[in-house]
Amino acid sequence: MQRLLLILLVCRCPLALQAEDLQRLRYNDPDLVVDLGVGLWAWPLPVDYDKDGDLDLLVSCPDKPANGIYFFENPDGNVKQPVFLPGKRIAAGQRNITISHLPTGPRIMVPGREFTDWRTNQFRQLTSIYPGTNLLGSDRKIRTNQWSLVDVDGDDTLELVVGVGEWTDYGWDDAYNSEGTWTNGPLHGWVYVIRAGSEAGSWQKPSLLQAGGRPIDVFGKPAPNFADFDGDGDLDLVCGEFLDKFTYFQNTGSRQEPQYAAGQRLTWRGRPLAMQLQMIVPSAIDWDRDGDVDLVVGDEDGRVALVEHSGRIVNGLPRFLPPVYFRQRADEVKFGALATPVGFDWDGDGDDDILCGNTAGQVAFIENLSGDGVFPPRWSAPRLLEARGRPIQIMAGPNGSIQGPCEAKWGYTTLTAGDWDHDGLPDLVVNSIWGRVIWYQNIGTRTRPRLAAAQSIQVAWPAETPRPAWNWWKPSGKELVTQWRTTPVMVDFNRDDLNDLVMLDHEGYLCLWPRQDTSTGLVLMPPQRIFVDEAGKPIQLNPGLAGRSGRRKLAVCDWDGDGDLDLLVNSSNADLFENIGEKDGRHVLVNRGPLGQRPIAGHTSSPTLIDLDANSVPDLLVGAEDGFLYYLKNPRAAAGDRSSDR
Repeated sequence: MQRLLLILLVCRCPLALQAEDLQRLRYNDPDLVVDLGVGLWAWPLPVDYDKDGDLDLLVSCPDKPANGIYFFENPDGNVKQPVFLPGKRIAAGQRNITISHLPTGPRIMVPGREFTDWRTNQFRQLTSIYPGTNLLGSDRKIRTNQWSLVDVDGDDTLELVVGVGEWTDYGWDDAYNSEGTWTNGPLHGWVYVIRAGSEAGSWQKPSLLQAGGRPIDVFGKPAPNFADFDGDGDLDLVCGEFLDKFTYFQNTGSRQEPQYAAGQRLTWRGRPLAMQLQMIVPSAIDWDRDGDVDLVVGDEDGRVALVEHSGRIVNGLPRFLPPVYFRQRADEVKFGALATPVGFDWDGDGDDDILCGNTAGQVAFIENLSGDGVFPPRWSAPRLLEARGRPIQIMAGPNGSIQGPCEAKWGYTTLTAGDWDHDGLPDLVVNSIWGRVIWYQNIGTRTRPRLAAAQSIQVAWPAETPRPAWNWWKPSGKELVTQWRTTPVMVDFNRDDLNDLVMLDHEGYLCLWPRQDTSTGLVLMPPQRIFVDEAGKPIQLNPGLAGRSGRRKLAVCDWDGDGDLDLLVNSSNADLFENIGEKDGRHVLVNRGPLGQRPIAGHTSSPTLIDLDANSVPDLLVGAEDGFLYYLKNPRAAAGDRSSDR
């Protein structure tokens, strides 16, 4: 009786009996080396922070939950690719932070202000150096505002250089015509120069920098870097952008009277040089100390790469090598940004591994190397899953994101694993930025999975195939198209020994998509809105339109051990929607609130179930916006409940 009361208490109050809150999953392998990374958005500050004679990395992450400026110490000395020590948080994260490498030493700024004595006071002291922080006014949509100090014209006086990413013409979302052409304007990326005034501490009016006879304007987030990139003694300009490429503006004038040619793309082997993701932030420095100026570049997923100057100038254009991402000693498990994990024994060795999607549209296998029940387990570095011999990567391209062409390199994969075709082998079912639900058939073995090319999931629609009202494109045939960035959960919900889908329909309602075994094979039936609240109203997990639609990350399991299937939904970490019973074929779900106390969501979180201690009680694993994975034991395990899901 006492045990029953304890279980009921846990079911009604998810926070009860928790000895610990959500904790980041660790690799638990001191010899492992992985990509260096912070959370979402990396703003790199390459500098000898500890003054030991070699270059370290400070990386600012302005987002949550990993907000901070992190110090990655270089323990290897003056080498091109040191293996950094894990990052240590030394200060609060800053957006629009830049470093200027001047003859008098490095100086670090945010809009209109400079950090002083930043080594000794950990970025706590700011000094205003300009009256204001926004050059365009509050009526303009400013997404990037980067300030730096440069002697632009060689007169031994420092100018303020401001890179502005402006979105007013772009708007935000739902602006495609029926042909998939974006009808709003582009992003703008302007570069302003503010020269010193005639009196100490005064400044002249900001002026737009011209190149090729017109204002410089790249595709958002310009991150301007002045340096002598072509070795002719004057300062040229390299800009980044909101996407993944670099634009070079050659100074065709002189050091004292600069004139800039029209922008050219930096190239490699005849193609534009590009980073792996987007929202890039280049920072110019001679990283390898070979006499030419390299670029240290932050990517959207928190990683940082060296884009090395080759030392060659080809037809007036400096030749840079493709990005090589920095590495660090492994500490906490991370896969890109907006990680979407699934706990599943992918390699058939008896323990739960992790499959995971991310913003880049990839899917990784993170192998449990310790064996069933060894806790805490040791993890491998993420390995990209391949389909038909090529890494899985779903991207929006120019018109696949409802939020427009600025999201071209995002994919937002979210997935589930299970035996979709009932051949005894686990497959993958994946949704993404497109809202087109696909599956990858396992044509390998149970212990050595191998995935075929993606196939659309077909639904026995009785009439025209539905789609979200804001999609400019139409589904092909009877394929399953629903809201973007929401999890397709493969589960035998109705317990008829056939795997169904639980996910949102095209209008944001939580639905069961049941399977039927027919004379022609397995058929996925149209969605049923069988999930209701206590008033009997169908649950619409997201009533938002266009870019505000979808985004719901789901998991299904018997969390409270009472024999029916509950729902976990993204929230500040993960909300428990308890299944309190079935009435007239409909399941009543009640939101009991978050399972953990620690808020780990920025844009979103992504819950899954995993049993790492092999006690047959599902525990919680949540992927966060920062790309890290957070673990929480199921509180009913503390009550001695070792019952398995039924």
